Amino acid sequence: MNDVRVIAYFAGDPTRTYQLAQWLEVLEILHDVQPVALVLRDPASAAVIDPRTHLPVLTAATFPELTELYAALDAKVVLYCNNSVLNFESLLDTRRLHVHVNHGESDKQSMASNNAKAYDRVFVAGDAAVERYLTGLLDFDARRLVRIGRPQLDLPRTPLLAPSPRRTVMYAPTWEGDAEYNDYTSVDTLGPAIVRSVLDVPDVRLVYKPHPKVTTSLTPAIAGAHHEILRIVDEAARLDPAAGHTQVLAGDILAVMPGCDALVTDVSSVGLDWLYLHTDKPIFLTDRHCDTEALLQEVPISRCADVVDEASAGALTSLLADRLDHDEHHLARVAMRHHYFDDLHVGDSTARFLDAVTELVALRDQLVAGGVSDTEIA
Repeated sequence: MNDVRVIAYFAGDPTRTYQLAQWLEVLEILHDVQPVALVLRDPASAAVIDPRTHLPVLTAATFPELTELYAALDAKVVLYCNNSVLNFESLLDTRRLHVHVNHGESDKQSMASNNAKAYDRVFVAGDAAVERYLTGLLDFDARRLVRIGRPQLDLPRTPLLAPSPRRTVMYAPTWEGDAEYNDYTSVDTLGPAIVRSVLDVPDVRLVYKPHPKVTTSLTPAIAGAHHEILRIVDEAARLDPAAGHTQVLAGDILAVMPGCDALVTDVSSVGLDWLYLHTDKPIFLTDRHCDTEALLQEVPISRCADVVDEASAGALTSLLADRLDHDEHHLARVAMRHHYFDDLHVGDSTARFLDAVTELVALRDQLVAGGVSDTEIA
């Protein structure tokens, strides 16, 4: 393992492995340029990840095991896809450069936290993310930010949905978050109503694709609404088998998107991935807080989408039908895509990511050798 140059570190439990899983294909591409090893702290999470990649999967459950493992590896750079408290045990290593890559691009408040100050670099998608950090944090050094786009969106996907003569609308809500301030889900407040509204649109196929943590939520309101949605979808599919109404509870949502004509989603990375990949198709964005002014200010994508809240949910059926025929926000989405992702095309993000990591590998060796001045670092 002495040839490992990059560590992808993950300290989450199995319910959070989706955060690392979305990076696996990108890390495998990086592996061809800079050898990569995955270091996981939870053996159960390692058991989930190991069958999904050909990269080395190493486990260090305790801090002494982690320090011993790091001592055995000559890695230069450590990548982090979340802000687990246990990241700080890895950050204690002062002979490597530490880089936060996150697990998606979204406008959730958790996307720009003071945790970012702990890392040597923070990889972000584009302009919107830079603004998020600079306006959301006090005394944050913008030189830590590196724009790489969203490499996952460069990868080809085998579509999960069978073709349909009907127009397909996907409802893809997020989960409730770890705290009230970071709760953007519509499942408990609007979910069943949204599903019924979509089903009432003529000649439409409904696809329900919730966040993975919605399906395992222990919050009674979320679990209850989720099961109610499943019941509604199953009943609709039973009454009209030819419609193809379905639920997709596992698998990559990026592979579901190609078969869809419109998206109803919450504030999360899903809407932004759709904006990048399917700029020509309508977005409906939920607002569980019913605060349109705050949404427009804090969530730029809302300015090129139709907003769905408790007051407007009753009109969703007619609005969906209209937007599928007359997409009034197309040009606004084109401009907004540039705001979030610069002027990137498919393939550009991966190239930026590989270049950025390679530069940091070289920088780390120069720093250890004492060959870089403070001015050069800045």
